[in-house]
Amino acid sequence: MNLIVIVIGTLMAGVGSVWLAAVLSFGVLARYTQHMLSLAAGALLATAFLNLVPEAFASGAPTHLLSGTLLAGLVFFFLLSKAELWHHGHEHHPELPTLDEALSSRHPGPAHRHPERTGHAHAHRHAHDHAHPARAGAWTILTGDGVHCFGDGVLIASAFLAGAPLGWAATLAVLVHEVPHHMGDLAVLHQGRRDARRTALLKVSLAGAVTALGGLVGYALVAQLAGLLPYLLMLASSSFIYVALADLIPQLQQRLDARQTLAQVAWLLVGVALVVLVVELGPAHGHG
Repeated sequence: MNLIVIVIGTLMAGVGSVWLAAVLSFGVLARYTQHMLSLAAGALLATAFLNLVPEAFASGAPTHLLSGTLLAGLVFFFLLSKAELWHHGHEHHPELPTLDEALSSRHPGPAHRHPERTGHAHAHRHAHDHAHPARAGAWTILTGDGVHCFGDGVLIASAFLAGAPLGWAATLAVLVHEVPHHMGDLAVLHQGRRDARRTALLKVSLAGAVTALGGLVGYALVAQLAGLLPYLLMLASSSFIYVALADLIPQLQQRLDARQTLAQVAWLLVGVALVVLVVELGPAHGHG
């Protein structure tokens, strides 16, 4: 039963996030992208601090080792982001416009006059600041997506093996934080051409489906090495915390009026509430 639920959860997070990103990117909901960033930040922090970290400590594993795993994970993801930025910086050709420049040319005008468009552009910079060249090779982007989604699948599988509520909370957290990331990928792949939207959506969906493969591998490995489960939960927590604090929240640090600021806080709290509801309405924790 665990395996079936893991496959469902990983497909929801991997492919579902791509389709939601497409709705936001290509549909009438594009103006609400900034709210999705707030929602994602709240869901990630709540999943890490209210669910995964307490569950890891409740396992009885040495506290100093769990804390060290959390710290090591944060440092690892920081170095991973630096390596990604360094790679894209050397890969970038000065004569080609960046994605942000392309978005600016499509949405001219002062940022304070079009806050919803500013938020839309900010979303495309999620997770690695999206410094992809506008003409970067599609397979380079998709390969990076696939590796990232594979890791997400392993983390979701680890959470499900610790308990169904934790698994669904992790699924929700991965889904909402991957949406802005996929929006950037879709923007790069279709480069504003309507006739390329379906192809771009298909390619990114296939990359998102790799999340299920990661879930299967995670199920096989964690089931055999149950002693590693608390440490994998802490590693998942470090991933969620880093994405929220280093990628999402900095994009929300803009000078906004009182109404927009309250909207940001409200959507962040909605993200927290969704995670709490997923856990509270789920069955009692059952350890794998």
